[in-house]
Amino acid sequence: MEESEWLTSSNATAMLEDTEFRSERKIRLFAVACCRRVWQVLPKPTVRELVEVAEQFAEGSATFGQLIDAGVSAERAVLNDCEVSITRDLAARNANATWCVLAASELYADSVASRDLSSLEEWDEADHAESVAQSDLLRDIFGNPFRPVAFSPDWRSDTAVSLAMHIYESRDFSAMPILADALQDAGCDNDDVLSHCRDPQQVHVRGCWVVDLVLGKA
Repeated sequence: MEESEWLTSSNATAMLEDTEFRSERKIRLFAVACCRRVWQVLPKPTVRELVEVAEQFAEGSATFGQLIDAGVSAERAVLNDCEVSITRDLAARNANATWCVLAASELYADSVASRDLSSLEEWDEADHAESVAQSDLLRDIFGNPFRPVAFSPDWRSDTAVSLAMHIYESRDFSAMPILADALQDAGCDNDDVLSHCRDPQQVHVRGCWVVDLVLGKA
């Protein structure tokens, strides 16, 4: 995949398969974000608990044993193949997020079909729409892997770090434009960083590449 394709792709699966990622934490957070998008469709409390534990594991606040235990409990509770795909993916030591992406898309499309008695064409549209949304999640979490940002330590002012920490902990990304102002005040002149924070159409989730850079997370 070339840079132009990465920036415009609506195929999250292809983006995952054709681009080499080195951060297991970010891959897990992406898989978790995909599951959170279909949160209301996940039918079993144990599946939602697994998503929570998977996120905690990615952040170092849950052990691998706890992750496996949550995965086993969730898998025992579900019968649908799509749901099992999600639980197996999140429970694996080296999760293949592609399976989680496909399962989340199918769960969402299935929910649309069952609610609206949609045609196959409408199911495909729902599945595609979810893939588009997942592609945006990938770009938020990984940025542009073809043009990594050389983030200066000088940009990590007390104000910028405090704002980034609040955004990260609260999951309230409404302060992203304010974070851009703080970074700019600290000397940041990188257009990719500032525009990512200020773009009103930009989706943000935990693992956002700019917030991670400010906090020094990999």
